[in-house]
Amino acid sequence: MQFDFGQNWTDFARAALTGERVEAAQKEFAALLEGVPLRDASFLDVGFGQGLSLLSAARSGSRALGCDINPKCREALRVSAAWFPEVELSRIPIVTGSILDADVLRELHSLAPSGDGHYDVVHSWGVLHHTGNMRLAIRNAASLVRPGGHLVLAIYNRHWSSPAWTLIKWLYCKAPHPLQRLMVSLFVPVIWLAKRMTTGRDPTQKTRGMDFHYDVIDWVGGYPYEYASIAELRALVEPLGFECLRSRPAEVPTGCNEFVFRRL
Repeated sequence: MQFDFGQNWTDFARAALTGERVEAAQKEFAALLEGVPLRDASFLDVGFGQGLSLLSAARSGSRALGCDINPKCREALRVSAAWFPEVELSRIPIVTGSILDADVLRELHSLAPSGDGHYDVVHSWGVLHHTGNMRLAIRNAASLVRPGGHLVLAIYNRHWSSPAWTLIKWLYCKAPHPLQRLMVSLFVPVIWLAKRMTTGRDPTQKTRGMDFHYDVIDWVGGYPYEYASIAELRALVEPLGFECLRSRPAEVPTGCNEFVFRRL
């Protein structure tokens, strides 16, 4: 059982994506990858979703490739690409499948532009905690990074409320569509108030190019759902042969911690 992220991303790209949001997403992407060379670098986006990070990498001169388990994300990417007219979408290889799948992993290794099976940058923002096996997903993504390359991750933070959210997300995915809509409408004011109290900002003014309404749907329905503290995530990745260059705590307690690792 899995939330239909691809449909939510496609709905967002069609109904809510604007030039202002594209610009915001690009700024956040550039800030996260500050100091990570992108021009002429091989760039793999694991779980590209609506495609803004993938397209931003391509616009920056990367040899970009995307992977997503949900085939509907191809349509979301196509819609988003209209905001990147200089990017030739046909030149970005797309793999549909799970990073947990051994055949998909072999295909990603084989498609690496360098020919050695590895990428300069492997990026996965807010994705691997939705695979159903976050630890294996992270290990598989890490295996695609070349020595000296970078692994860029965003993973949900561990919080005392995380187990309750796991149950809520599971119930949402089991519920009929009318009940799902009701759940979203009930959680909109709760999430708005929680984010306003935590950040002091209007939650409808989203970063990363997102839209509050579609973000709430993604959050309430986003199952499978796993999480890790910053210390837990570093303890998982660093023994794989990486050093943590920087981490940024989530703005809200249940949000995503961001990491930039370099492979030794």
